[in-house]
Amino acid sequence: MPRRIFVTGLGIITGIGNNLAETKDSLFHLRTGIGKIQFLETNLRDEIPVSEVKCSLEECFHLAGIPVTEGYSRNALLGIIAAKEAYGDAQFGDFPGLRTGLISATTVGGMDRCELYYEDFLTNDSRNIYIDSYDCADSTEKIADVLGIKDYLTTISTACSSSANAIQLGARMIRNGDLDRVVAGGTETLTKFHLNGFNALKILDKEPCKPFDEKRNGINLGEGAAYIVLESGESVKQSGKPVICELTGWGNSCEAFHQTASSPDGIGAYLAMKKAIDMSGLNIGDIDYINAHGTGTDNNDISEGKAIERLFGSEVPPVSSTKPYTGHTTSAAGATEAIISILCLLEQVIWPNLNFSEPMKELHFTPVQELLKGKKVINVMTNSFGFGGNDTSLIFSNYEP
Repeated sequence: MPRRIFVTGLGIITGIGNNLAETKDSLFHLRTGIGKIQFLETNLRDEIPVSEVKCSLEECFHLAGIPVTEGYSRNALLGIIAAKEAYGDAQFGDFPGLRTGLISATTVGGMDRCELYYEDFLTNDSRNIYIDSYDCADSTEKIADVLGIKDYLTTISTACSSSANAIQLGARMIRNGDLDRVVAGGTETLTKFHLNGFNALKILDKEPCKPFDEKRNGINLGEGAAYIVLESGESVKQSGKPVICELTGWGNSCEAFHQTASSPDGIGAYLAMKKAIDMSGLNIGDIDYINAHGTGTDNNDISEGKAIERLFGSEVPPVSSTKPYTGHTTSAAGATEAIISILCLLEQVIWPNLNFSEPMKELHFTPVQELLKGKKVINVMTNSFGFGGNDTSLIFSNYEP
């Protein structure tokens, strides 16, 4: 019988909170993190809203418990903050024989520092300490050093599905008996390159985003980090840590339809969701909530919406996108939205799709428009779809011994 995968720790920092408690408070009070750019130095400051973590670089050092020193990017610091919270929540101890891994996702790496000192690299060596931080794996290694994880490290970079794939890989390694417990998630920081790149694609909304709305006009980028702790049953038994929930299913597909666009019929999204449900052993009707990828772009919301209707038919469960809260945190989005979905299980609520007003003519369902309290939420699905058609769905379920 396959090993069960249990969640025992959660850690998160985004534009709506510096930790899990602040995040939950913002969700309940329908408080968005999207607004005018404060910290990123960019000519687009007054044109494009984003969801920034509400901390300066020095404040990030303080929250991470790291002395202010060169060589640490904002990306690494956000990852350390969230990973430390998850690690502490899981009450990790030194249990002999338990193999622990860190699987961290990012795309921009330490670009937030490197892009500031590009000319310095060309003319002198005063900032060369940041060259190593440009590598995506640098933040993974810095997080591992803080947590003391040495058994296994790897970095995932599959664009917007990155941290969902980190969670998926961690679960597979536990199920295969390669590791006993894994800290899995991702970290992503806003950078000028990041912002300018999405702006060049003409998919950034200059107003708060409105996924699944007929008048949607694109993405609001965000930044942040989120990690969950996965453990095997043997690990949970040895540590004695209470189980938060169970990761019961996951599925990945790669439709490779286009470098950035999803296929019009949503075949990749459909396959990822179907694989996750098939693995979980659940029926279609057992899914109580879908946290959609829901970027607010014309392409994604049609593609994902059609995939949901193809899979669920006339019985589409409550659906919402929580990106109007956090912005699109790209490589950190999968783990960010996994934690937000897990909170639905813990609090027995369903989060609304903020800013929605007009149904899409292509779809038969509309997203959740108000906070639904007192719902019976047992199984939740969360979707994360990346450029190139790398699509991943995860299913989390209430824990039953």
